[in-house]
Amino acid sequence: MALPRTLLLGGARSGKSTHAERLLADRPDVLYVATSGHRDGDADWARRVDLHRARRPASWRTAETCALEAVLANRDDPAPVLIDCLALWLTAVMDEHRAWEDEVWLAGGQRAVEERCAALAAAWAGSGREVVAVSNEVGMGVVPATASGRRFRDTLGRLNMAVADASEQVLLVVAGQVLTIKAVSV
Repeated sequence: MALPRTLLLGGARSGKSTHAERLLADRPDVLYVATSGHRDGDADWARRVDLHRARRPASWRTAETCALEAVLANRDDPAPVLIDCLALWLTAVMDEHRAWEDEVWLAGGQRAVEERCAALAAAWAGSGREVVAVSNEVGMGVVPATASGRRFRDTLGRLNMAVADASEQVLLVVAGQVLTIKAVSV
């Protein structure tokens, strides 16, 4: 049986990416979609990216893109997809629309970001591909002190809900331990 659409949620450094990789470890060809982009001059980030690359099988392909809708819609590539991660994708979308700025958010940024999130959720729901996505669970922590921090938290929470609704399996990773939130129906 093919792996269902699976969403893995967790906090920072919880083990969610490692577990996502384990779910697909026996697959010789996986398309690993990195949404983080480049962070010039950030040595710590570069080390983290290098660690992620080092633990993935050499046969896996990597695409650095935020065009997740196109990846999910691609039926010409039969390889399973691992998306890491939706929180970084949302960060890029908010950057693209300058949605961190209050004035921009109110003048159409919110609508633009919500439309992209809806398009991603629809692509996830309609994808015929075997897919695993990683996302941060940011709603269980401190309430952000800024309006832009709260809008990110709230928007990511809604995106996670939409993707979870269209997933056959949802897992929460806490301190390296995996909890089943939504199990695959047999």
